[in-house]
Amino acid sequence: MTKLLQWLASLALLGGIWAALMLDLVGPHPLSPSWYQVLWALPTYLLVTLGCFSLGVVGYRLATFNDCQEASLELQAQIREARADLARRGVTF
Repeated sequence: MTKLLQWLASLALLGGIWAALMLDLVGPHPLSPSWYQVLWALPTYLLVTLGCFSLGVVGYRLATFNDCQEASLELQAQIREARADLARRGVTF
């Protein structure tokens, strides 16, 4: 199962539970009005929480990004080699 299918299945499960609670399909007694106020705003709260979590993960990954000095030196050497090869072929920079 791909990650996308896992996310979609989880979203469908949570959405089904939310819809069942909002439509009074679950439980013998209807929910109190205060619970409906909480349930009605729950998707918005979850979306804002997901956005905050995503920003935190991106910020953390950006702060702990590894520098690859060896790869940088190798790439610079390849660039010098390519420029020298192109200069031999008559291309000027």
